[in-house]
Amino acid sequence: MPIRAVICDFGGVLTSPLLGAFAAFQDDSGVSVEQLGRAMLAGSEELNGAHPLYELECGRISEERFLDLLRGGLADELGHRPKLHRFKETFFDGLIPNAPMIELMAELRDGGYRMAMLTNNVREWEPLWRAKLPVDEIFETVVDSAFVGMRKPDPEIYELTLSRLEGIEFDECIFIDDTKVNCVAARELGIVSVHFRDNEQAIPEIRSALGE
Repeated sequence: MPIRAVICDFGGVLTSPLLGAFAAFQDDSGVSVEQLGRAMLAGSEELNGAHPLYELECGRISEERFLDLLRGGLADELGHRPKLHRFKETFFDGLIPNAPMIELMAELRDGGYRMAMLTNNVREWEPLWRAKLPVDEIFETVVDSAFVGMRKPDPEIYELTLSRLEGIEFDECIFIDDTKVNCVAARELGIVSVHFRDNEQAIPEIRSALGE
C-alpha cells in the first residue's frame, strides 16, 4: 500500500546526534559518558532493577529524582556528590537542529502526508526540546513517552501513535529513528522503517520508500 503517514523521532534525527549532547555535558561537568552510565546502573538498585533513564522517560520518576539517583551513583565514581544543576540545559545546548531533515518533514507535510512525532523524552524537558524546531507547524500529533507512560521500542507506543493518526494502517506508515532497535520494533508491526544514521543515507532512503 502507498505510504500516507510519516512518524519521526526527535533527538538524533531532527537534531544533531545525541552523543554530541552527552559530549557537551562531559565537557561542562567533567563527568564522562562511561561514568554516567555506571551511575545510572547504580541508581537502578534503588528502583528494584529498573533503569533510571527508562523510568524518567516513562514519567514514573521526576527529573529531580533521576538527578538524585545520578548524584548518588556519581559520588562513588568521583569521591564527591556533584550538583548537576545544569544537566538538561547543558545537554540541550549540545543538540543542534538538523535543518535538512526538518525541511524534509515540512515538505512532506505540505505534500499531504499525515505527520506524527514519536519521541522518548522527559516531561520536564518539553519546553527545551520544543524550542528547537517548529513542532506544531509540522506534526499534527506528538507522542511523548513521558506523558503516555510507555517508550520505544514497546509495541504499545507505536499502536498509540497509529490510533492518533485515525484511519491510517501500519503498512501505510514510514518510521524514522536513529536507534536500530526502535526501527526493528516498528518493522515487526508492519511499519516501513528507516534507521537514520546521517542525512546523506537517510533522506534518499525516505524518498525511495515514498516512491519519489
